[in-house]
Amino acid sequence: MIPDYSFEQAARGRGFLRIAGVDEVGRGPLAGPVTAAAVVLDPARIPEGLNDSKKLTKRARARLYEELMQVADVSIAHASVEEIDRLNILRASHLAMMRALAGLKIPADYALIDGNMLPRDLTLPAEAIIKGDARSQSISAASIMAKTCRDCVMLSLAQQHPGYGWETNMGYGSKSHMMALQNLGVTPHHRRSFKPVHNML
Repeated sequence: MIPDYSFEQAARGRGFLRIAGVDEVGRGPLAGPVTAAAVVLDPARIPEGLNDSKKLTKRARARLYEELMQVADVSIAHASVEEIDRLNILRASHLAMMRALAGLKIPADYALIDGNMLPRDLTLPAEAIIKGDARSQSISAASIMAKTCRDCVMLSLAQQHPGYGWETNMGYGSKSHMMALQNLGVTPHHRRSFKPVHNML
């Protein structure tokens, strides 16, 4: 399955002009923020090779990130560890999505949102698309932007808190991360509401 522009074309056919693809990354990790991106593509300047960020190499993501910054309206936003622990991960993911949409240079009039649920505070017309990052070019663009940005955040946090392997596991509960949690303890960047972390407290 290769993403195409058909969802966007359908929305355009119904009269919408600025269609944003929205995706988040970082729902599963034990540490770090959840990050979302909203991207409005220019139909005349869609970069080659857009796909679900998980299917792309780091090098391909970096190239597409730079290209999208030049040719698309891009907004990236986060929800913090504190917000994740207070709201729950789903609501925090939706909060990051809402912030990403709010940060676009020109507001979108329609949103294509990855997943099976729309954020409950969403005020603009939208549709949820399951596996949207592999089906819609706008959502795959958002997945690339969100992942590239969040990986940079985790690299920075890894330098501040060495030993947890965040530069490679990006905060997910890898074997080395779990061992570091036991040996080094919980940092301020760990999600205390997540069971493996909560059990260490």
